[in-house]
Amino acid sequence: MSGTSRPEAVKKLLENMQGDLRALSLDCRKKFPPVKEAAESGIIKVKTIAARNTDILAALKENSSEVVQPFLMGCGTKEPKITQLCLAAIQRLMSHEVVSEAAAGNIINMLWQLMENSLEELKLLQTVLVLLTTNTVVHDEALSKAIVLCFRLHFTKDNITNNTAAATVRQVVTVVFERVVSEDERFKDVIEQPVPVPGNSNRRSGSTLKPCAKDAYMLFQDLCQLVNADAPYWLVGMTEMTRTFGLELLESVLNDFPQVFLQHQEFSFLLKERVCPLVIKLFSPNIKFRQGSSTSSSPAPVEKPYFPICMRLLRVVSVLIKQFYSLLVTECEIFLSLLVKFLDADKPQWLRAVAVESIHRLCVQPQLLRSFCQSYDMKQHSTKVFRDIVNALGSFIQSLFLVPTTGNTSATLNQSGSNTSGSTTSAQTNPGMMGIGGGVTVLPAFEYRGTWIPILTVTVQGSAKATYLEMLDKVEPPTIPEGYAMSVAFHCLLDLVRGITTMIEGELGQAEIDEPIMTEATSSPTESSDQQDLQSVSDQTDKDLVVRAVWEEMVNACWCGLLAALSLLLDASTDEAATENILKAELTMAALCGKLGLVTSRDAFITAICKGSLPPHYALTVLNSTTATLSSKSYSIQGQNVQMISPSSESHQQVVAVGQPLALQPQGTVMLTSKNIQCMRTLLNLAHCHGAVLGTSWQLVLATLQHLVWILGLKPGVGGALKPGRAVEGPSTVLTTAVMTDLPVISNILSRLFESSQYLDDVSLHHLINALCSLSLEAMEMAYGNNKEPSLFAVAKLLETGLVNMQRIEILWRPLTGHLLEVCQHPNSRMREWGAEALTSLIKAGLTFSHDPPLSQNQRLQLLLLNPLKELSNIIHPDIRLKQLECVLQILQSQGDSLGPGWPLVLGVMGAIRSDQGESLIRTAFQCLQLVVTDFLPTMPCTCLQIVVEVAGSFGLHNQELNISLTSIGLLWNISDYFFQRGETIEKELNKEEAILQKQAEEKGVLLNRPFHPAPPFDCLWLCLYAKLGELCVDPRPAVRKSAGQTLFSTIGAHGTLLQHSTWHTVIWKVLFHLLDRVRESSTTADKEKIESGGGNILIHHSRDTAEKQWAETWVLTLAGVARIFNTRRYLLQPLGDFSKAWDVLLDHIQSAALSKNNEVSLAALKSFQEILQIVSPARDSEKPDTPPAINVPALLGAMTATGLGRSFMRTDSMGERIGRYNESEPPIITEIEDLNLWWAAWNTWYRIGSESTKPPITCDKLTFIPSQPFLTALIQIFPALYQHIKTGFSMDDLQRLGVILHGAVSVPISSDASPFILPSYTEAVLTSLQEAVLTALDVLQKAICVGSENMQIMYPAIFDQLLAFVEFSCKPPQYGQLEMKHIANAKYNQIQLFAPAEWVALNYVPFAERSLEVVVDLYQKTACHKAVVNEKVLQNIIKTLRIPLSLKYACPSESTWKLAVSSLLKVLSIGLPVARQHASSGKFDSMWPELANTFEDFLFTKSIPPDNLSIQEFQRNESIDVEVVQLISTEVLPYANFIPKEFVGQIMTMLNKGSIHSQSSSFTEAEIDIRMREEFSKMCFETLLQFSFSNKVTTPQEGYISRMALSVLLKRSQDVLHRYIEDERLSGKCPLPRQQVTEIIFVLKAVSTLIDSLKKTQPENVDANTWAQVIALYPTLVECITCSSSEVCSALKEALVPFKDFMHPPAPKVQNGES
Repeated sequence: MSGTSRPEAVKKLLENMQGDLRALSLDCRKKFPPVKEAAESGIIKVKTIAARNTDILAALKENSSEVVQPFLMGCGTKEPKITQLCLAAIQRLMSHEVVSEAAAGNIINMLWQLMENSLEELKLLQTVLVLLTTNTVVHDEALSKAIVLCFRLHFTKDNITNNTAAATVRQVVTVVFERVVSEDERFKDVIEQPVPVPGNSNRRSGSTLKPCAKDAYMLFQDLCQLVNADAPYWLVGMTEMTRTFGLELLESVLNDFPQVFLQHQEFSFLLKERVCPLVIKLFSPNIKFRQGSSTSSSPAPVEKPYFPICMRLLRVVSVLIKQFYSLLVTECEIFLSLLVKFLDADKPQWLRAVAVESIHRLCVQPQLLRSFCQSYDMKQHSTKVFRDIVNALGSFIQSLFLVPTTGNTSATLNQSGSNTSGSTTSAQTNPGMMGIGGGVTVLPAFEYRGTWIPILTVTVQGSAKATYLEMLDKVEPPTIPEGYAMSVAFHCLLDLVRGITTMIEGELGQAEIDEPIMTEATSSPTESSDQQDLQSVSDQTDKDLVVRAVWEEMVNACWCGLLAALSLLLDASTDEAATENILKAELTMAALCGKLGLVTSRDAFITAICKGSLPPHYALTVLNSTTATLSSKSYSIQGQNVQMISPSSESHQQVVAVGQPLALQPQGTVMLTSKNIQCMRTLLNLAHCHGAVLGTSWQLVLATLQHLVWILGLKPGVGGALKPGRAVEGPSTVLTTAVMTDLPVISNILSRLFESSQYLDDVSLHHLINALCSLSLEAMEMAYGNNKEPSLFAVAKLLETGLVNMQRIEILWRPLTGHLLEVCQHPNSRMREWGAEALTSLIKAGLTFSHDPPLSQNQRLQLLLLNPLKELSNIIHPDIRLKQLECVLQILQSQGDSLGPGWPLVLGVMGAIRSDQGESLIRTAFQCLQLVVTDFLPTMPCTCLQIVVEVAGSFGLHNQELNISLTSIGLLWNISDYFFQRGETIEKELNKEEAILQKQAEEKGVLLNRPFHPAPPFDCLWLCLYAKLGELCVDPRPAVRKSAGQTLFSTIGAHGTLLQHSTWHTVIWKVLFHLLDRVRESSTTADKEKIESGGGNILIHHSRDTAEKQWAETWVLTLAGVARIFNTRRYLLQPLGDFSKAWDVLLDHIQSAALSKNNEVSLAALKSFQEILQIVSPARDSEKPDTPPAINVPALLGAMTATGLGRSFMRTDSMGERIGRYNESEPPIITEIEDLNLWWAAWNTWYRIGSESTKPPITCDKLTFIPSQPFLTALIQIFPALYQHIKTGFSMDDLQRLGVILHGAVSVPISSDASPFILPSYTEAVLTSLQEAVLTALDVLQKAICVGSENMQIMYPAIFDQLLAFVEFSCKPPQYGQLEMKHIANAKYNQIQLFAPAEWVALNYVPFAERSLEVVVDLYQKTACHKAVVNEKVLQNIIKTLRIPLSLKYACPSESTWKLAVSSLLKVLSIGLPVARQHASSGKFDSMWPELANTFEDFLFTKSIPPDNLSIQEFQRNESIDVEVVQLISTEVLPYANFIPKEFVGQIMTMLNKGSIHSQSSSFTEAEIDIRMREEFSKMCFETLLQFSFSNKVTTPQEGYISRMALSVLLKRSQDVLHRYIEDERLSGKCPLPRQQVTEIIFVLKAVSTLIDSLKKTQPENVDANTWAQVIALYPTLVECITCSSSEVCSALKEALVPFKDFMHPPAPKVQNGES
């Protein structure tokens, strides 16, 4: 229930009514009785109705005429109080809707009367309003009457009434139309039969309408009549009307109830027929009027435009266009053209202002604008309305800037571009104006060429809230503030852009959702036309095409005008917010054009932004060329030319940065204003958000950014992001704090811009990459030929773009890396450094990125990514190569495990480094290689291992850095170890690969080409390794050679068993012998110049200070290595077939090394010789160790038996199988004979070495080469081992040859520098090792002869000869050629220092000779009876040799010599004399005896004088030796005198005789005198002599005579001496006698006592009486001597006298004739 019909409300109504009636009756009691009565009867009536009816309200309405009557009468009284009461009561009834139609008519009539009486005007209006609004009972005439009533009240004099009535009229008009709406709503479900409306039915053709509609129709028609100043048809009773009010009412109806006009044809008809012509008619004064034109131009005076009407007309037009455009297409075209005209410069300011406001209203309605475009611009012969509107705005804005000149301004406006030339010449910003940027707050404004126009805040963005269109109360045209029109026009532009773009983009987005099929690829913009070729998309319906065409037309229609206006505003703007808005508009337009594929317009907008970003007149070719192309496409704007005003430079902008322009020639500085920075940010924004539609204009955008970045001094950092860099090239870059805070933001946006490239589609991405590449090419051009800082913008951004687009890197990789590789070759170092940085970063990122599918499954992509890395190797710049290598290192560290097929590329990069490329490069490359070898060999395909070997080898050969070469050799060793450990897997894989290659080769019909071909692939790998090491073994640097050599031989030694048997042939001939040849050649040709130091401060040891010495070391190593292999791998080599040939070659190498004039090499050669001679053929080892080797027994190779497999040289089972593999065939048979040939070859080599090296030189000078002792020692030491193998065939000739060598070797002197090293350090004099070796050799021979066959025994004498020759050295050291030498008999270590340096010394021959002598004695003791020894007069030779030292005795170099000689003589004789006696008859010893006698003679009566310092004990010992000799004579010779030649015995006797007489030495001190007389010896001689003389065995009288004769001589002599002494003693008086004389007398005395002793001991019958007589005759003389004064003489005299007591016995009787 409604509020008024609730029971309590009804009850209240009844009470109120009754109250009202009572009050009425009360008021009218006195003056108006009829009224009172009517009131009272009314009360009763009300009560009755209330009592009788349940629905009281309905009953009241039925009877409303009666109920109202009292109140109407009350009004009729015209009494204010009563009238008010009545009107209130009537209003109450109305509000409860209890008034019928009839009652309402009565009420209206009553109100009309009141109106005419001007009573209660406001109350009247109120009542009318209540009546019309509460219900719909008032119709037709009544309604019109009510409306007229309100109009009439509107035109009263009272202002309040006036205004109230105006409001009421407006409300009533609204109510009338609202009724129509609700009526339509009620009847909307009833389907009407459309009544045909006749074409030109009369104006009152409202007959077909329903009641409410009819009222509205009549009302609207009359309003039009009234405005047109015609009489109304329906509103009868109107007295006056204003056009302004009528227009307002028309506008409000049109604005509020468009649906009424659109739904009812009658109303539409009114619009077309009445409203539009009316508007056009009313506009005429405005159209015709021109400011400032002289009236004479037209005959009739022109009516001036009237602001209130004009403004209202524009409002109406706005509504018409907005609401009824679809109905009034043609009319709107006229309206719009008028609007455009009103903007002309010759119209009044206020008119232009309101016109702009009206246009603004249109601009915020994009759908409407679109309709214009469809209806006019796209029709063939229609006005291009939309284009005109935009252009008009542009012209309008321009006209505001151009200060109007006298005369007709429009002329200048239409000359397109006439002013552009002026701007270029205008001066730079006036410095005086710069003050604006100071402390003053500046109004936002546009300023252009001195015209300053403030920007007012006219409206909120997106709404067209007008100021002047709302000034309904103004009659006079208002004064328009400066800048208002500009501000509105500015907003028009912005709203226009915003509306169009939002609309089109929204629909585009929708279309894209609806049409997912329409991909970028099918509709890529064709650059040649601005239309997109959409025919290709078959699915697109015609509707879509139409829509698309409309969009394109809209853009094409408006872009020129927009761009011209916006560019101008942008240039003029001094306000940041305004600038921001302009830029936003340009940006959205550019993006929209891009989306629609309109290339020209897109590029034009972008160019504008780019120009705004750069300083004025900045020389940027990209932009200038673009503007050229733009201007060549003439923008004919139909109906109007838009003047493209060129930007001026006078914008008063704050300068925020000063920098260098990016140009080839330095051009001073350029300034960036805050506006430039703002434009830059917009540009970034554009690229960031709309990159996908930029296409070719990327070039523009990026070029501009590059220049800005350059001016601001941003430099690329890691990953390509730009960071504020240092000020480049002097202090020219100046940045204010304002821009400093902006820079990080800008650099951030820049980075984000390129990051967002990942969301671009492939085509757009290619546009971006191409643009960057061409920018970069320009930068490269500029950087040629100077080392100025280049612009790295493009390179850095290429990097950034690549990094963010990794997921689709394949599509851009080739153009990207291709370009960067060019950059890397650039001569400007900074440029190429960045090129390399970018390239390597991309490669690393590409490899680490998780692609889908992963790289491991996409080998093509992996190789694609790695390829540029390899390409870098073609670039010579070392800095690039360093980057390349660092990249490789990082790739290895992060991706090494998964490189797979990329390995050859990566290894190729390391291998491409050449020696001349500098240390750091090589070092980095080498680091990579180390990493590969230590970590990645197992992960790479086996086919790459050979490359690893090659690369490692190449580093060994690099001569930049020794350590690298050495370490690379270490790597080769590690590699070989790896091959060894993983042998089986590598072999399998290689064989598999080989099979594939073989197949391919066969298919192509070519031979498989790889080094060392028929060998199996795994062996080839080894051979490559060996070959590489072999090359390194002849490197110019000694350390490398040494290391390589050691490694090569270790590798072959350790892992050689892995090779196939047949491959050994290659190893021996191609690797080892080839190497030996090269080393020998280099060594023999090496330079002998001294090398001062080894680079830097390294001192070189003197043993290595020439190239020759350094090569010597290499030769040594190599030879030793090869020999070791021959030794350890003999069992593998011997079955090879050409082993004996190889053996000969090896021996030849040993020989040439041994004979080289270098001690080190020659000695080493012998060591190698020794090593290969220790080889024993395996057959002897394993098969028959017990049986002595028999000749010609075929020996099988040991590896055949099961035990053979377990030998020490086996590493693993597979190795065993290896050996088994080549033993499966018939085993090769090695005979002893063949072995013998090898040994004899060795003997011949040995002999050649020996004879060459020991041959004395012919001439002697400082440079004569003399072989060293160790060498000779080694040489001789080889012989025993060698002899073991050749003794069966060793002949006498061979022995002679050996002898020559031994003798020669021992004769070689020692350099005094070396002598301390040759001798051991203890103080005993000993043999040198060489001498030991010689004796050992002879010993071996002698032992062999001893057990050998008879025919060998004949060699004994030769050995004796040899040894005796050595014995002679004790006294006669050998001569070595013509060399002068010092002889040191018995050097002890501490004497060595006494030698002058660099002399040749013949050392220690004495011990050697003595040892030889001992050997001779030993040997003689064993062999004295041998036939050969007897026949060859060995004993005689021995004696002959011994005679030399014996005769020298004290003169011998060493006293030990003669002592040894004596003892040896005694030993030899003790054995030899019996043999000699045995063979006395044969005469074989005849020549020996005289020799022996001479020897005795020379020794016992030596001519040498004992040394002064000989001690007494020594002397006594020496004497005892003499005694021993005499004893030997007495035991071994004299007893066998019969078997001994007589001459010999005679000689012996003479000798003894001589000995028995004391000889006197003149050099004794008094004290020693009695000892030094050799009295023991004399005694012995006497005794022997006497024993021999007086023995019974005297065979011949002659012998007896000899001895007696000797005695008498002796006694006679004694007698003389004594006599002389006595004489002298007597004469001398007190003086002592001379020393000699005293000694002599002492001797004589001693001899006498000895003689007497001897005579006593002899058998008496053997002594001659005469002798006794002579002895006794001495007695008196002795007594004479008693007087002598010398005590020594006295004591000797005592001894001599005592024995005479035996003669003192009583005289016997004389017996005659000898008989007693």
